[in-house]
Amino acid sequence: MREYTVDINCDMGESFGAYRMGDDDAVLPAVTSVNVACGFHGGDPRVMEVTVAAAARLGVAVGAHPGFPDLVGFGRRNLDVTADEARTDVVYQIGALHAFTRKAGIPLQHVKPHGQMNNLAVTDRSLAEAIVAGIRDFDPGLILIAYGGALVEAAKDAGIRVAHEVFADREYNGDGTLDSRRHPNAVIHDVDRIVTRAVSMVRTRQVAALTGEMISVPADTICVHGDTAGAATIARALRAGLEEAGIAVRPLREVLDRRDRAGA
Repeated sequence: MREYTVDINCDMGESFGAYRMGDDDAVLPAVTSVNVACGFHGGDPRVMEVTVAAAARLGVAVGAHPGFPDLVGFGRRNLDVTADEARTDVVYQIGALHAFTRKAGIPLQHVKPHGQMNNLAVTDRSLAEAIVAGIRDFDPGLILIAYGGALVEAAKDAGIRVAHEVFADREYNGDGTLDSRRHPNAVIHDVDRIVTRAVSMVRTRQVAALTGEMISVPADTICVHGDTAGAATIARALRAGLEEAGIAVRPLREVLDRRDRAGA
């Protein structure tokens, strides 16, 4: 009988200054990896330090969550940046977070681009290569969390290990991209549906697109959006639902090691 394992990751540490976003303390116990904002789309040095320390106490792996320099738009707007700007912005943000993981005495595990930096890199090879170059310049041993397209291809070509991400709370287009958040139903809020989709994604490696067809979605890690209302409830229900379905929630490196040994 096949054993199914998956990591659960969450974007967090996205508060900054007087602005508070998400319920990080309530989400942390339910996840196995966190993607910490690095000050460009959210986060600040105080928030970064507190978030990394909290993850370290619970044994949750930490990764950098670099984005476009866009606090006003929370990194979810298209920015026309050059490849060199994207590369150096990624290096800068990883380095900022690494200072705090080093202080906490834990390794930096991965990098997951945020928002539109992530979405645009799925179809923009130049941006994808710039992001990957930034990761490689800092540490080629870091894992890239990505959900498909040019970003995955660029990472594999550069020898960067990839963890394939799925989104149980987002609708997919037929080409594998995520439906725009500008559309009213792009984000799924029904907890039962989120859990059912997650279980199906892990078991079948497919999901139904908005256009009706089934598309391929390899699932090494499942994203919980920390800024979504009710994120803690979703994270707890997701973990419980996966485990009740016989899917083991495990640290990301363990999931990838099992995948690679199985040749999946």
